[in-house]
Amino acid sequence: MSYSEIEHDLVSEIHLDHIQAQVFLLVTCSGKMSSQSIADKLKISIDEAKKASNDLMTLGAFIDITPTEFEAMHPRFTAVNMYRKMCERENIEFKRNKIVDNIGVILEKSYDDARTK
Repeated sequence: MSYSEIEHDLVSEIHLDHIQAQVFLLVTCSGKMSSQSIADKLKISIDEAKKASNDLMTLGAFIDITPTEFEAMHPRFTAVNMYRKMCERENIEFKRNKIVDNIGVILEKSYDDARTK
């Protein structure tokens, strides 16, 4: 599965916006990153990078290392946690979602590789 397909699934299943999905994928697959680095790599403004990163913290996907540096939580947990929070926000019954489960499974190797360099 390609990153564009995973981005599509993050938008369609978890209701992230496209920038949030791109930031999530970047930090999950590359490791700890500052909002300036996120902005540079995605060619977005630093304000967009900060907002998306802070939104992802609220959704339980990121932790802040410093006020401007973010790290992703393990994707197996974050994909399901973000989906659970989306269900709560939108008053949808939370139940197993194989697409969401697969997001975590697919991203796990990239996540681990980025943290064991």
